[in-house]
This record gives sequence, structure tokens and C-alpha cells, in this order.
Amino acid sequence: MSAPRIPRSTRPKWIVAHFMVGNTYPYAVDDWQADIDLASDYGFDGFALNVGREDWQLARVADCFEAARRSLKPFKLFLSFDMASIPSGDRKDVALILGYLDRFARHPNYFVHASGIVVSTFAGQESFFGFPSLNEAWLHVKHAIEHCVKKPVHFIPSFFVDPRRYPSLTCMNGYFHWNGGWPLHLAPQSPRHEVHLPKLDSDQPHIAHLGRRTYMAAISPWFFTHYGRESWNKNWIYRSDDHLLIRRWEYLLSIRDDVDIVQFISWNDYGESHYISPPRGAQPNSQAWVDNCPHDSWLSLNSMFIQAFRNSSMYHKTDAGGVFNDVRLGLRLGTVPKETENYIWMWARPHSKYAIATNDSIRKPDNWELTDDLFWVVTVTSSTHPTTLKLSTGGSDPQSVFYQIPPSHEQDDESPQREQRRRRLSKFSHRLVPGESMRAELIREGRIVAACDPGPEFRFEREPRTYNFNAFVCTNLGNQ
Repeated sequence: MSAPRIPRSTRPKWIVAHFMVGNTYPYAVDDWQADIDLASDYGFDGFALNVGREDWQLARVADCFEAARRSLKPFKLFLSFDMASIPSGDRKDVALILGYLDRFARHPNYFVHASGIVVSTFAGQESFFGFPSLNEAWLHVKHAIEHCVKKPVHFIPSFFVDPRRYPSLTCMNGYFHWNGGWPLHLAPQSPRHEVHLPKLDSDQPHIAHLGRRTYMAAISPWFFTHYGRESWNKNWIYRSDDHLLIRRWEYLLSIRDDVDIVQFISWNDYGESHYISPPRGAQPNSQAWVDNCPHDSWLSLNSMFIQAFRNSSMYHKTDAGGVFNDVRLGLRLGTVPKETENYIWMWARPHSKYAIATNDSIRKPDNWELTDDLFWVVTVTSSTHPTTLKLSTGGSDPQSVFYQIPPSHEQDDESPQREQRRRRLSKFSHRLVPGESMRAELIREGRIVAACDPGPEFRFEREPRTYNFNAFVCTNLGNQ
């Protein structure tokens, strides 16, 4: 008799980050070690290593596995083959995939799920390796891997196909819904009521047609890319407004029982502006929109939701935001006093969507109409007293706005343990003004208890030299 299947709701939950090996040409083992330490400290279980056709990437992946071994942490790694790059027109093209897995599949840090080594892809729906059908092609690849490494394969591709095909795709042990991280259904002509707070529930048809196979969901904080026809010819945005990262996490928490793995897109994809780590390595000619737009402040905010996803009782959504129970903000916050219980995150684009660049050979990105000239604010407070939030564009803004944040717990609950455990998350936005900045203050009993201000590092530009629809992210938590 076969062993009974473990209900998906009680299986371990994994959170990994998509890692572009193509941006690591100058990396050494120490660079990998720094990334692994940072990701682990903020709750990630591992990296999905996106590899392409370039020969040098094999050596970088070897360095990554060596860094994971040296870390002595249970940090997991698995390969995600970028089939938009890797040749796949002939059976001999399987050799590149086999070369990676023959070398790394037996490594103690290689990710095993449901008793099989995890292998994933970006795309691959047109990769037939000389076979007449997609299913035959990838069954051949799976069998070749298993014959080579003498281990079962748990194949979780990101094929861009109609989910109704999943029952016939027996090569798949699961599916990774790459496009689930953004509201891709929006277009400039979409009605305003669909654009504001858009639905983020495109997972449903994938889950429905997978049956009981593994489901890997995507989450991402942003998307902007700006390459001309002479390079990658990618120049568009997806609407990343409305606290995209938070709202997507809230939705994934609502369908937690149906999700086995969450893949964060991305750790270091600078070209598409959804990186969460400090830039390191070799940027893909993305410096114009990355160098002055740090994202690593999102790490601490994201870490709370990682913990909540592992334990669904940690977060309860409310009309005004949500409440965390017994959650901490990552291990890198040693510079923050223990008594600090008031946190602020803010992010904004560096210029108006209506601005005209003065020195850009590439036109304004497609879908620019979908975004709003607002800065986005998240607060996390812990107090038995109400808190006031003041939002402004800095300086003596005559149009400052005040919001009331309810207590995180009851007035009659003054126990130190209770105060440490409950934190209220609230979401806000405020208009951006060309030439000005952004500022948030938390005020309690007439005293400013926390403030977030990027200082001279951020100004909402009137006339940018080049188009930049990336996000500048900051927090009051000090060095991350």
C-alpha cells in the first residue's frame, strides 16, 4: 500500500527567492555567502537559481553551493532553467541541464520536496528537444535526469500555457505561476475601478487544474523595465501601486492551504526592478534606474509576512490593514533598540508619470498610465494607545494629512508579553509633488515616536533626464 498523502494545509511551507545567476559574473564565494546570510536572516529558505546558456554560469553556481555548505545553515538551492535562453531544439540540448544536475543534485543543500529533487524553469513551453509534444519532451528530460543522478525529480516548471492543459501534462509534478505576482490583466484602457486595488487572484485556475500536485505561487514588489530595441526590447511597467507586496501576501495567506511554496521575484533581477537585495555583482545595463533606488528596506517588512505564512495564526487581516501576533522583524535589526515598537516603510517613484525625459533615446514605458503619483506608506505599531500618522511632502507642507491608527491591543491588557506580541499593520498613501520629498511621522500622546524621511537622497523630480519608473524604498529602521 502507498503511504497516505499529507494534506497540503499541514505540509511544510517554503519561501524562496528567485536569483539571477546571469548577474553574478564577478561573484566569488564570499559574495554568495553574503547573499545567503542576508536572505536567511530575513526568513528565506533558499534560492531558485535561474541559469541560462552562458558557460561561465556553471562556475558561479558551484561557488553558490560551496557558500551554502560553508554557511552551516539549512539553506536550500535548486535550479531554474531559463528556457528563453537555453537551446532546446534537439535531444542533445538536454546535455546542459544534465551537466548542472549531475554536478549539484547530490549536494546536501539541494532542495528536495515530496521526495524528489526540485527542478524548475522559466518558460519552456516551446522547448520540445526534438519530440513531437511538450509532454513527451519534458518526460524525456525528467527521465534523463533521474537516470543521470539516480534520484527522483520533482518537476515544477513555469510553462506559459492554458491551465486546462495541466491534467494532460504528466511530466509536471507541480506548477510555478510566475505571472501571479502582478495584476497583468490591466491595460491603460481598463476602467478605473479595476485599476485601483486590482485583483491579485490569478492563482485560482492553476490550483483548480493541478489537482493535488505542488503549487508554487509568485510574489513580487514591483515591475519596471526600460530597454530599447537595440538590446532586449523590453520597455513597460506592471501596476505596482496599492501596496502590491502587502496585498499579494494577504491574498496568499487567504489561500495558504493551497500553496506549498512561495517564490519571491526577485532577489537580484535589476533589469526588471523587482530586486530586494542591495545591488551586487554585474547589472544588466540597468544602472540608470537602479543605482539611486534602494529596495532592501523591504526585507524587514517582507520578513514578517514570511513568518506569518509559515504560521497562519500570526496575521489577521482587518479593514484598515492587519494585526501580527508574535512576529519579529528579521535578525539584522540589532541597531534598533528593543523598546522600539513603531515602524515605518515608504516608497515612491522618482518622477511624475506625466514628466517628459530630457535625454532618453527610449520612449516612456508602455502602461505608464496605470500608475499614480502617490507615495506608499506602511506602519507597524504596538501600543494600547491610539497613534496619529502625519504624512507630508516634507518641510512645511500646507497639505499635510493626519490619520488615526487604532491601538494594537486593549487598554486593559498592559502585560509586557502581550505588548511585544501584537503589532498593528496599517496602509496609507499620499500625493507626490514635483520638487518635494516624502515624510511620515507617528505621533502618540503629543510626542513624535517615529519618523521616516529619506532626506536629500530622494526628490520627486520635475524634469528627469531619463525615464525611471522604479521605486525608492526607505524605512525608519536604520541600517538593514
